[in-house]
Amino acid sequence: MNNDILTIVPGLVGGILPAIPAKAEAHRTLIAAALADRPTLVQGISGEISADISATLQVLSALGMTFENTSDGLRVQPLTSIPDLACADCGESGSTLRFILPVIAALADREQEITVCGRGRLPERPLKELLAVLRQHGVTVVPERLPLRISGGLTAGDYEMPGNVSSQYISGLLFALPLLECESQILLTTPLESAGYVEMTLQTLEKFSVQVETISGGWRIPGRQQYRSPGIFVVGGDWSNAALWLAAGAMALPVTVTGLDLCSSQGDRAVVEILRRFGAKVECKGDSVRVSPAELTGITLDVRDTPDLLPVLAVVAAGASGVTRFTNAARLRLKESDRLATVAALLRALGGDVQEYPDALEVTGHGSLMGGRCDAANDHRLVMAATLASVLAKDEIVLSDAHAVQKSYPGLLEDFRRLGGKFSLRSTG
Repeated sequence: MNNDILTIVPGLVGGILPAIPAKAEAHRTLIAAALADRPTLVQGISGEISADISATLQVLSALGMTFENTSDGLRVQPLTSIPDLACADCGESGSTLRFILPVIAALADREQEITVCGRGRLPERPLKELLAVLRQHGVTVVPERLPLRISGGLTAGDYEMPGNVSSQYISGLLFALPLLECESQILLTTPLESAGYVEMTLQTLEKFSVQVETISGGWRIPGRQQYRSPGIFVVGGDWSNAALWLAAGAMALPVTVTGLDLCSSQGDRAVVEILRRFGAKVECKGDSVRVSPAELTGITLDVRDTPDLLPVLAVVAAGASGVTRFTNAARLRLKESDRLATVAALLRALGGDVQEYPDALEVTGHGSLMGGRCDAANDHRLVMAATLASVLAKDEIVLSDAHAVQKSYPGLLEDFRRLGGKFSLRSTG
């Protein structure tokens, strides 16, 4: 979608949709496949690929991986060695950046210097702790923010890392450390947040025959391991993006999303129980989740493990009666936008009643929103929130920066149309 201005007509939506492929799983699978001993057919990634997954494919291709888009999925040919003068462009994808830095450090020679760059808000997002631990283990990386110049030579040992800044630091190291000559340990200095995403990484490693042992306060990773391709890897449905439509079902007409794994390690599958807590009727059967509207009441919700759900759930809170308080939310300030500030601004622009705190957001729901003009702040999750807000709005919603949805969900508007949503797009040129 090249258009910048999205005008959404208020109205109810409902119906059945298949879940799109899970972005978090796709990142991890592609990296593991690039490190494997033989080709991997990655199924579930098809059609229009999100900007974040395109960034991971672009980086891995620059490092020597090749892939072919077939009718069955992406066929990945693993990389053998990192070419000289490779440049790794991570676009605006924080996952790509944090996963790939340790991998480059493990694979590149000390004499090689790889440039890693990115755009948008990515140069401002946290890297301090990850860069520090790489430097402590033999890597040269300068300066302190993108674009970075990194030379290889990562050494094994004990890696002390905070668990409450980014779980992606942990995942990046888990991908890289099995490639080293000797055993390593990752030791957490603070409690782990977003633990489900680390578990997803561990499950991906297991499917590629990489051994990691969970120990007290961290993980032990044997060295000299070989990633072994399972041949075929199926990427599951995305709970983070399915949450948008399930939330719509709680406030509009019944919505069913298919292709979801109820046992998934994706933390955002918690949306099922969260919507039940709000009062929605939720039915799970096989790989489908159906949500039907009901009288919603405000709740208190700790989002430390599900930060990506807050923008959509803040809209649900506006449609509920009473106060909803989102706590332990400070990390949302480090996302594609400062999501506590930008979600608060979006809801206020649409007539919502919201208070912002340093690590919390409080929404007083009145069952509806007025509509109006708002800004997505170049953040894909805010495009989703504004789309959902249309089921509560009395007047049109006019959203700028709507192109940001390409980052994770390029087909969002087409799916919105399939559920009965109405909108128009206008390019700002």
